[in-house]
Amino acid sequence: MANILVVDDEMGIRELLSEILGDEGHVVQLAENAQQAREARAQSRPDLVLLDIWMPDTDGVTLLKEWQRDGLLTMPVIMMSGHATIDTAVEATRIGALNFLEKPIALQKLLKAVQQGLSRNIEVTRPVLPVARINVSEATSSVVATTQFSSTPANYETRDFSAGNHMLQNNQHSFNNLSFDLPLREARDAFERIYFEYHLHREGGSMTRVAEKTGLERTHLYRKLKQLGVESVKYGKRGE
Repeated sequence: MANILVVDDEMGIRELLSEILGDEGHVVQLAENAQQAREARAQSRPDLVLLDIWMPDTDGVTLLKEWQRDGLLTMPVIMMSGHATIDTAVEATRIGALNFLEKPIALQKLLKAVQQGLSRNIEVTRPVLPVARINVSEATSSVVATTQFSSTPANYETRDFSAGNHMLQNNQHSFNNLSFDLPLREARDAFERIYFEYHLHREGGSMTRVAEKTGLERTHLYRKLKQLGVESVKYGKRGE
């Protein structure tokens, strides 16, 4: 989970990106102009910023320059625009932007850019231990600690499997209570609701994994869940 700041003067863009990134388990902050972005940057120190270039008060490139000048460009910044020229994109990259996304933003490009940005942030902030300070005793302790901690994923998988079985039992109960006297459309919707709720629970609310499991494009999956009245956000993300 990461703290991501989305800066865009278009409400529709902000809401769409917030929904997508929220479904991926991230905490999303929204800013509609440069001033709000400055305040959010100062208060929360985001792990990643999605920054629109064309904004009414201060454009994104100017804000990027400001952060770079003041030593505040400590997080990856991905620029966004539907009207920027190649020269603008090159300039933003030269200043320090990690990537550039052209609007309308393709879903897979967005998720890939965010993943790359967060990976880059982890590499930059991860502390590096001096080799000279590591002795045999420390190395042994590290191996023991790693071995003890390695049991956690197995336990987690067991808990996840049990939770999935519990959800399956609940869904089985719901499935058994389906009425065959319903019109076909209503019966199909009821079944699909149970089906998607089960997969959302098993995948911790990750829309990416649910899309892979169900064989649907993410945009189609969003529309289908909205049509069925299934709220993916309530299933939360239990972790990777």
